[in-house]
Amino acid sequence: MKIGAAIAEIMKREGIEILTGYPVNHLLEFAADINIRPVIVRQERIGLHMADAISRVTSGKKIGAFCMQHGPGAENAFGGVAQCFAESVPVLVLPMGYPRRIAHVPPNFNSTISMSTVTKSAEPITSAVEVPNVMRRAFTRLRSGRGGPSLVEIPSDMWGDELPSELHYTPVKPVRFGPDPEDVERAAAILAEAKCPVIYAGTGIHWAKAWPQLRAIAELLGAPVTTSLGGKSSFPEDHPLALGSGGLAIPKRSGISWTRLTSSSGLAAHLHRRTSVWRCRTEER
Repeated sequence: MKIGAAIAEIMKREGIEILTGYPVNHLLEFAADINIRPVIVRQERIGLHMADAISRVTSGKKIGAFCMQHGPGAENAFGGVAQCFAESVPVLVLPMGYPRRIAHVPPNFNSTISMSTVTKSAEPITSAVEVPNVMRRAFTRLRSGRGGPSLVEIPSDMWGDELPSELHYTPVKPVRFGPDPEDVERAAAILAEAKCPVIYAGTGIHWAKAWPQLRAIAELLGAPVTTSLGGKSSFPEDHPLALGSGGLAIPKRSGISWTRLTSSSGLAAHLHRRTSVWRCRTEER
């Protein structure tokens, strides 16, 4: 089995149904051969945004994947990868790389090195036998902990290489984390005792699929809810307790001063994803 076919097969076993890409990257053909739908884009960053969207709208159940050519293609993709990293979105990034003999010769763009600061992991394939291990490590990081892109670079001189034996690969299982039960009890007590609580909901609500729980706690406490831009739609904006999305731009709501409300409230509850675990952080004002 060629390494391209092996990578595509692993992606299919991991549930990837769409591969966005900018040619030339031969993985597009290998993916199409096993009915992973290739979507060709006109600009690399747009392709990454499309892969980003696949991961977001499924709350990470489906992982978005993007591949591109080496050199200028990988260079143009940097901003999209950085945005996925900044917003904690799991995306599999599969750039083609320069041949191994010149991969580290300047000024050739080396994706593994250059994108290591904006990915959870960045690893090149240097041997056909290591393909399953490299892909397993990438998917483990994609499915566990705080979200973010994982990069696997495929040198352009390796497409003809064969796996030495039959492909053995089992899809990875996510490692889930939870908050300390004592911290949960403490947060619940503070919320219950607050005189004028306000909930600020972030992107973590979407990743945790905690929309019903957010609404339930808001209605239980009678607490107004505002969201970050990433948290938009986590709470119905036509709900009586909705304040809309608060940030640099604040919605105008009749009879409510969002700034005065949040600054004078006894407590603000932040529901977001700032670490590798879901948590509720409370701040006494």
